[in-house]
Amino acid sequence: MLGLGAGAAVAAKSPRQPSFVSYLTPEEIDVKEKDPAEAVGNIPLLPGELLLCEANTVLKCTQDESSQRGVYGKLICTNFRIAFLCEEVPDDNIPEFRNKIVGENDITLQCVDQMFGVYDKKKVLICGQVKKYPESLIIYCKDFRVFHFCLRYTKEEEVKRIVSGIIHHIQSPKLLKRLFLFSYTPAAPHYIATCTKEQTLMFDTIKDWCMELNRTKGNLNFRISSVNEGYKESERLPQYFVVPLSLSDDDIFAFQGKGIPIWCWSCHNGSALLKMASLPKEVDDAVLQAQRTFLDRVEKTLHIPPYEEVRSEDLSTSLPSLSEIQAAYSRFKQLFLIDNATDFWDTDVKWFSLLDTCNWLEIIRHFLKKAVEIIEYLEMQKINVVLKEDNASDLCCVISSLVQIMMDPHCRTKHGFQSLIQKEWVIGGHCFLDRCNHLRKNECEAPVFLLFLDCVWQLVQQYPVAFEFTETYLTVLSDSIYIPIFSTFFFNSPSQKDAHSWAEDGLGKQSEPLSFYAVWDWSVQFESKALSLFNNPLYVEKPKQDTSLRKAIRPKHQRQLSLPLAQSKTSNKRGFFKDETGPFIKNLLGKRISKLISASDEVPNNFREFYESWHRKPVDLHGLILPHIEGPEIRIWAQRHLRWIPEAQVLGGGNVATMQRVLEIMDELQSLKNKIEQNPTLHRLSTKESEVDARRKKSVRRSSLYPFAMLHGISFRPVIATSTWRSWEAEDDLVNREDEDIDLGNL
Repeated sequence: MLGLGAGAAVAAKSPRQPSFVSYLTPEEIDVKEKDPAEAVGNIPLLPGELLLCEANTVLKCTQDESSQRGVYGKLICTNFRIAFLCEEVPDDNIPEFRNKIVGENDITLQCVDQMFGVYDKKKVLICGQVKKYPESLIIYCKDFRVFHFCLRYTKEEEVKRIVSGIIHHIQSPKLLKRLFLFSYTPAAPHYIATCTKEQTLMFDTIKDWCMELNRTKGNLNFRISSVNEGYKESERLPQYFVVPLSLSDDDIFAFQGKGIPIWCWSCHNGSALLKMASLPKEVDDAVLQAQRTFLDRVEKTLHIPPYEEVRSEDLSTSLPSLSEIQAAYSRFKQLFLIDNATDFWDTDVKWFSLLDTCNWLEIIRHFLKKAVEIIEYLEMQKINVVLKEDNASDLCCVISSLVQIMMDPHCRTKHGFQSLIQKEWVIGGHCFLDRCNHLRKNECEAPVFLLFLDCVWQLVQQYPVAFEFTETYLTVLSDSIYIPIFSTFFFNSPSQKDAHSWAEDGLGKQSEPLSFYAVWDWSVQFESKALSLFNNPLYVEKPKQDTSLRKAIRPKHQRQLSLPLAQSKTSNKRGFFKDETGPFIKNLLGKRISKLISASDEVPNNFREFYESWHRKPVDLHGLILPHIEGPEIRIWAQRHLRWIPEAQVLGGGNVATMQRVLEIMDELQSLKNKIEQNPTLHRLSTKESEVDARRKKSVRRSSLYPFAMLHGISFRPVIATSTWRSWEAEDDLVNREDEDIDLGNL
């Protein structure tokens, strides 16, 4: 059944019936004249949602082998989603894990990846180039769902309207103000969120930065700068950020904040992780000289303890580029966008070779390895590390976040992880609007944040007990990128968000501030029962040490960055970055300077020794964790990528189903404990057989697709290689025998 969404609960009891259906673009519609939430006919709409076009007698096909079986219903397109409305299904088939905003048959416009029309063969549909309307629509989604809509029994006029309407609203470039976010926010009720996000630091105030500095002891040598308050100096930087104590405000904006080390996190031993945006490389001689003078001034300003030992890491030269990441992901996602079971089995024999050539898992391994290298400098050599990139908002976000997750157990809690994303990604200025291609401009698209989540999933599946959240939480978080009712993943910078945080009246003038929802308000999307799947039942919080005992045992926090790291290693003689004109200036000013300066990489990289030594020791789940980065250890995020392919499921099992069974046992034990506490004299406890049977029935119906889908009926192939099965099919007539056509999925 279609999840009705939050709009169903607040829809008007006596909806107005419009005299016509508008097929205009959102740019041509004045949403202020509509009710905050209304139902057009029997169509439930969210606040601010407008019906644009619809088609009746549409067949939503199943993904069986070349099957035209399915269910009839109505296909609609709004300024928020494409939705298929059909008759209600029995209660026992309703998924236990339902999203209140996006239903099972809903596709948000931002979630659509590709559209195909079926004529004699499948053809990509491009806006403005559709001369003949197809018999069927195939929609590929960015969350790997595949929808087949047969239009053969739909009226020709309705086919034209629904096909042209969907193509227009999916592919046409949009204005930021025309995203559904700006229709929903002013119309949505402000009481809809019941789960507060108070424990998640948003880092939009000085108070939040103070709390983070105090928690990490970073306040000893770093300070909060408010010189960019109101974005008066730079639109790329946030209003508040942290810089070294000795850095003056005048130096910060000499080049609009570029070339300045900005604090990310401080380690327990005193070392710190920083990031830096590179200065422009292709400049004339006058600007080049000004850049060099500026960098020299920054060096002299910072050439005081404890900043003597610093490692500069240029990520743009040591990691794959954004275009390489995008190309690898484009190849990778095609492995999971399966039209039907026949296509699944046809690609089975070459699936692993295709996986290898797409290079996505190798990129994940590369990023995890780089994070471990940075950790070796911080943990073992006790030196500061500065991550460098053109804008310090893409690769820097990935590496700095991974380093903190591996080193800081607070970032492995749910609220700590959410605070980390706010600090490094949202406030850090990651261009979500461009990288996710929400405006359909296709210029700067790259799945950088999805790459980060995939790296985190590798850590979660290798050390599941070390994380408070589950892989289901990560999967839902990846889906939330494409739900345009939250502002978290829909802006390029904090300044862009603040500039558009005002509602406009009919004359285009600002009228009142908008209060956007954050994705961390999980109660907007899920009921409390569903939210329990986000929490890891095996996670044990680190016990808090007694304050008096901690003060007696722990010495005063000291920085030891100026001490020699080894017998053979000498301390710096001059300059912030090893030499007065070291690789720091070389990397920032480009090849023109590097030809004139010759300097070696002074800090030795003991990555392999550090990596192997750590893995030989017992794991402290509340301390440093390092991933296994060997090839076989980097795996596919099965729950996210395979959850919509019935043939790929594990019947009655899988990691999520196993975790759910653990939850059930823990709930049962807690229930028994409560009964004993209420009646201590009770020696014999009895449980109703109906409750046990119901619980067992639910467990049997689960599979590795849980909680996103229930058990699917599948026609299984023989458990032999597909190539062998194909060769037998050619030699014999076994396929035509009746006993071969057996559906084991319903047994």
